Parts: sequence; structure tokens; C-alpha cells
Amino acid sequence: MIMTSLYYPLRIVESSFEVKGSEFLSYLVAIKHFTEFVVQMRIEHPKAVHFVTSSRKFNPQGQIEESFSDDGEPKGTSGMPTLKVLRGYDLIECGLLVVRYFGGTLLGTGGLVRAYTQGAKDVIEKAKEQGVLQLYIPQESLAIKIPFSAFSKAEYWIKKLDIQIVQKEFLQEGVQLKLEANLENLQTFLDKVESHKSE
Repeated sequence: MIMTSLYYPLRIVESSFEVKGSEFLSYLVAIKHFTEFVVQMRIEHPKAVHFVTSSRKFNPQGQIEESFSDDGEPKGTSGMPTLKVLRGYDLIECGLLVVRYFGGTLLGTGGLVRAYTQGAKDVIEKAKEQGVLQLYIPQESLAIKIPFSAFSKAEYWIKKLDIQIVQKEFLQEGVQLKLEANLENLQTFLDKVESHKSE
């Protein structure tokens, strides 16, 4: 199975446009901040009529999990079209929010699909222009026990290889670590630890 390269946003990107008086504000947000971001936007935009969302992320089993909400727009006119745009751009670990201010003119189902699709595309294109989209590299975790004598050297490599320490526990015979990074960096780290042991 060939995996396509997936991308995620490094920071929040926003864009907006107007169609027949309705204003559409689009936001592309990293998944870990998405839920509170939507809550915050509902507070900041009390006069907006719809808060349409879609998202894609990996679940703990490494499968892609998707969600969307039309938030009161006719079924299939908003949440699903924006999710299709996220898929089309190979985005992951992010959410897309489109806030709509109603302008008094009904857009019809076709018009809504076009408007929400455009809102989603605009904000992603803007993210691409700004260099905000980063290649997603799956993170692996590793549990390892490091003897005290090798710990300072291990810490040096952890920093150098951009490895996250998820858990650190001091035991009698050394330090138990739970690490997270991409597979390549974890492998390099293990090699360094092994070569240090045999010195």
C-alpha cells in the first residue's frame, strides 16, 4: 500500500470571503487546539448563524478518524464538502472551521456547497503560501531503561534528535524513560545508547 504524504498546520490560518452578502470566515487549526478554538469562536462571533466543522486525525490504532458537522445548514451542503477538501489536500491532525454570517439571500444547496468548498480551499491555499503546512511524520513511542552512568549522554542525544520525553521515572538501577519521536530518530538514539554501552 502506497501511503500518500500527509500534512498538518503548524499554526492557525484564517481567510474570509463574501458571497451574496453572506460572509464566510475560515480557519485551519491543529487538532489539539480545535475543540477549544471552536468554543472560543462561538463566543467571539455571537451574531454568526453557522459554525461548520470538519476534522481528520489519527486514532490510537493509527487509523484515520474523520468528523464533520453541518451545524444547522442543509444536510450535505457544508460539513462534508469541507471534509472532502481536507482529504483532497492530504491534511491530517487538523480541523477546519467555517463561520457564516447570513447576508439575507439564500444561496440554495448548490450555492452552499460551492461557498463552503471555496472557504475551505481558500484557507488551505493561504496556509500553503505561508509555508504553514508541515509534512506529517508518524510518531512512535519507546520505553527504555538507561543506567545512571549513561544518562547525561542519553539526554544529549534526546535533545539533539528532537525526541520528546513523555515520562521519566528514577529507579534504583537507572532511569526509566518513555520517549516519542519519528522511527528514524528513535533508531538512531538506540544505536547511540548501544554503542555507548559497548565502549
